[in-house]
Formats: sequence, structure tokens, C-alpha cells
Amino acid sequence: MLGFDPVYFVFVIPAFLLSMWAQYRVKAAYAAGMQEPSTISGATAARQMLDDAGLSDVVIEETPGELSDHYDPSTRVVRLSTDVYRSRTLAAVGIAAHEVGHAIQHARHYAPLVIRNAAVPAATVGPMLSFGLLMLGALFAAQGSPLGKLMIIGGIAAFGGIVFFQLVNLPVEFDASNRAKQYLNQMGVVDQQGAVVVRQVLDAAALTYVAATLQSVLTLAYYIFRFSGFLRSNDE
Repeated sequence: MLGFDPVYFVFVIPAFLLSMWAQYRVKAAYAAGMQEPSTISGATAARQMLDDAGLSDVVIEETPGELSDHYDPSTRVVRLSTDVYRSRTLAAVGIAAHEVGHAIQHARHYAPLVIRNAAVPAATVGPMLSFGLLMLGALFAAQGSPLGKLMIIGGIAAFGGIVFFQLVNLPVEFDASNRAKQYLNQMGVVDQQGAVVVRQVLDAAALTYVAATLQSVLTLAYYIFRFSGFLRSNDE
């Protein structure tokens, strides 16, 4: 139970393949988008979008790393990687506008974002808590202790919290991308051809979230399958 289990990989292989494809798509779309010029930099696009949304108090900061861009709701800061912050490319303005989309969601109390933020503890603590409860539960259940079944159920429920977080995160990411595309089009930052490039970059990034969600769902299915025998044994 504690060692290598090939059954797990049978369950998650679809998510693994999708994740590999998504990572390839992101790198290819990002590299291509960084070669397409824009009239403004990512930082400028972000500043304009924030100001137009009435969020002039939200700060934009440059952060190290590649594709490390994110919005921090605790400090209300949009952090853009160096290439995105400084580059005048379609990929830069698309990614920057996406992160500003999250800032606008936060300011507008976008319901899925509120729910996702509330579920952050479950996503943070859930993996280790789930694994510990499942392993200990299996050991107790193997010895015939009824406590084992309760711990297994608790472990599956803890991992269910991760699945919930991933599921509610999907509309958050899709909505942020939609806000970015709409703004860039309406304000004339991108033309029709540029809009295609931005869409390719943001859609590729969205695919990584789909892959992560699928992996969490299939992992939950594996846990239910793997530990169902212990649950049934206590009912016989």
C-alpha cells in the first residue's frame, strides 16, 4: 500500500498525456507570441486596463522568472515576469491583461474567485492530509479497527477538497482570459490577426488548468477504487 502502485498510472495516464501536450502548447504559443510585436509593453497594457477599470490603486510589479506572472489578492499587486513586463509583444500584453482580469474579478467580487480563494486551505493542506489519512486508515483497517474506515473516508474527503478547488478554478481562469481578450480588442491594442495570437497564448495556458483538474479528478477516482476494499471489508 505504501509502495509503488502501477494501477495509479493506469488511472492518471490520460491526464499525464494531456499535461505534456499542454506544456508543449504553452511553450510553443508563448515563444511564437513573443515574436509578434505590439505597440505597448505588457506593463503598459496592464496599467491601462487597471486604470480603465477604476483600479488605479492596484500596483504592478516586475518579478523574476519565466511565466511567473500572477495576481496577489492579499496585497492587490499584479506581478509580471520580466519578459512580460518589459516586452512589446502580443504574448506580453495578452498575459498581462489576463492577470489584470484576476484583479478585476477580485474588485468585482466575482463569485467563483471568492469561492476559490476560500478553498485555498483545502488545496494547500489537502494533499498531505489526504495521503496521511489514507495510509494510516489502510493500516488500521487491515487490523480490523473501525477507526480505519473513518480515516479512509476522511482522506478521500480531504482530496475531494482539492478536486473542488481545481473545478472552481477553471471558470476563474477562463473568465480572466475572456476579460483580457475583450479589453484588448475593444481598446484596439490588437488587430484581428493579433487577437488570434493572443487567443492562442491564453487558450494554451488554459489547457494546463484543464490538465491539472483532470489529474485531480482521476487521482480521486483512483483513491476510491484503491481503498474501496477496505471500506467494504468493514461492512461485511
